[in-house]
Amino acid sequence: MNADKRVLIIIPAWNEAGSIADVIAEVRGELPDYDVLVVNDGSTDDTERVALASGAKVVSLPYNLGVGGAMRLGYRYADENDYDIAVQLDADGQHDPRYVPKLIAGLGEARLVLGARFAGEGDYQVRGPRWWAMSLLSRVLSRMAKTRLDDTTSGFRACDREIIRLFAQWYPVEYLGDTVETLVRVIRLGYPVSQVPVAMRQRTAGTPSNSPIKAAVYLGRALITLLLAVNRR
Repeated sequence: MNADKRVLIIIPAWNEAGSIADVIAEVRGELPDYDVLVVNDGSTDDTERVALASGAKVVSLPYNLGVGGAMRLGYRYADENDYDIAVQLDADGQHDPRYVPKLIAGLGEARLVLGARFAGEGDYQVRGPRWWAMSLLSRVLSRMAKTRLDDTTSGFRACDREIIRLFAQWYPVEYLGDTVETLVRVIRLGYPVSQVPVAMRQRTAGTPSNSPIKAAVYLGRALITLLLAVNRR
């Protein structure tokens, strides 16, 4: 049913000059019929120049807003240019574009499809406070959605035209708002949500920000975000 749909791959990028060219090349090689949009989130390196030279469409923010602000701009671009499907994909090489067709295929019944890292494919693992937070979020949101959701903080996702329009008009920029709060909003509006198992890869460039302190902060922020999202009208 999606064969004749216009698809936009949205890649939010902040200082990803070291990986963005390879990511764009892989996406264009695996998905030649889809358009690629890089949202340059106020990068101070050569992300914008490298993305343009790699053949992607590029829109740039004047300063860094975080992934939520970048994706809001990406969804506005998709809405204004009449795309039927939007797929979010990270700029660091962790998301495998070969899973994109599976995400899109899931839109036959769902309006938003998540790429789930903990649904039985691959060996991606998270431990400690970060895992506790993710597990709690998944349990609560699975109950709200009345379907199993193993990875509610996944930034690898696909949505249809109606959700594109929703996100173009409203998309939180707060930490975890781009994943948890958007998911709560979609569920509360009655749109069906589903997931597709995906395997995560190692970053091709840059350094992940992992530490016990940051993991504990993540746990606290995740709980606060969930409470706000559930109780916000």
